[in-house]
Amino acid sequence: MLWTCRVLCSQAGPSAGGWKPLSFDGGAFHLKGTGELTRALLVLRLCAWPPLVTHGLALQAWSQRLLGSQLSGALLRASIYGQFVAGETTEEVRGCVQQLQSLGLRPLLAVPTEEEPDSAVKTGEAWYEGNLSAMLRCVDLSRGLLESAGPTGNILMQLKITALLSTQLCKELTSRVRRPGGSLELSPERLAEAMDSGRDLQVSCLNVEQTRHLQASLSRLHRVVQHARAQHVRLLVDAEYASLNPALSLLVAALATRWNSPREGGPWVWNTYQAYLKDTYERLRRDAEAADRAGLAFGVKLVRGAYLDKEREVARLQGTEDPTQPDYKATSQSYSRCLELMLTQVSHRGPMCPLMVASHNEDSVHQATKRMWELGIPLDGPVCFGQLLGMCDHVSLALGQAGYAVYKSIPYGSLEEVIPYLIRRAQENQSVLRGARREQELLSQELRRRLLGRGLRVPH
Repeated sequence: MLWTCRVLCSQAGPSAGGWKPLSFDGGAFHLKGTGELTRALLVLRLCAWPPLVTHGLALQAWSQRLLGSQLSGALLRASIYGQFVAGETTEEVRGCVQQLQSLGLRPLLAVPTEEEPDSAVKTGEAWYEGNLSAMLRCVDLSRGLLESAGPTGNILMQLKITALLSTQLCKELTSRVRRPGGSLELSPERLAEAMDSGRDLQVSCLNVEQTRHLQASLSRLHRVVQHARAQHVRLLVDAEYASLNPALSLLVAALATRWNSPREGGPWVWNTYQAYLKDTYERLRRDAEAADRAGLAFGVKLVRGAYLDKEREVARLQGTEDPTQPDYKATSQSYSRCLELMLTQVSHRGPMCPLMVASHNEDSVHQATKRMWELGIPLDGPVCFGQLLGMCDHVSLALGQAGYAVYKSIPYGSLEEVIPYLIRRAQENQSVLRGARREQELLSQELRRRLLGRGLRVPH
């Protein structure tokens, strides 16, 4: 369905007289309590200290031996866990979600379960089946939380494919699809048919064990999307390492063939594109055009990317070309180009091409909101924003209070499940954590204002 600017402009309009940039000066912090702001400042400062992040797992084990599990757990719950995690029980998660909704924000639940690349410990179909059960429960939780809180737009959830499929098989699939001409046996259409029919899949380029695991993994993915579709929950597939992404894109394309058609009310499966990879813009353009030609909905989460140091190290060790942009400026330019491409797609295809602008960068958010106004894309339309729980609240709150759809990525679970997950995310996002200096400055200013009794800030 083609959206015209005239129709959109009649629904939109952040400002009738012209676009006005949002203020990310921390004014929205008046919505949060002093205790929350103090914890945020302390935790963000700790996480910006590289040795703490690099040796996080060792420090956690040391603190348990020194302080005991109970006291060590209490300290974590009062600090890092409390800042970045919704909770362990359904009631705790519901409380976190209700608090977010009172601030104009929406939940994007994430199961903190994944396979460590090349891990020899987490193997076997039983482990993947256990992850499948966790994913299905997350779908139910995502639906149930928002049902109890009233209508809040699209219900979204993150999906980590390597929790359901081994990284070794992903690497094998990547090597096959990267060869000239690829493998016709691994076309998205053929994989989609195998998922839908449940019939045995014959793939000559894989051995018997690999084929069996692929068949079981396709069944798991199909069950998750089928259940999500029934519960009206849309799945945002996480991007991972460059060595895995071609395989992940193949699987997403297969799922999209089955579940992103207009008759299904798609897209139920969105893919994630990492702007720090050199080939992302061309892949995004190609995939958007292919979806349009096929008449499929095309959902996108656009991120800068989290594996920069790891990708460069792997390329150096293997003697291959570095797949990443040369510096942060080039990555930001790539993000800007991809954002412009997708917003143009949204202006033409409307709900058939939803976009999550997943960024903590104020310039990127300003670009998105300005282009939304210029293209006539309504605030309650197909574009939303995403940030991590416990970070970038000065941007999230300003967007939410202005009426934009804003999602916070929310892991949940026990300390034992979540802390290793958080430490890995922190190690992957060290540049983001170190770059949170502005947020720390704004938090300090707000706390000084309250402590010195300079009166209430006038809300913007």
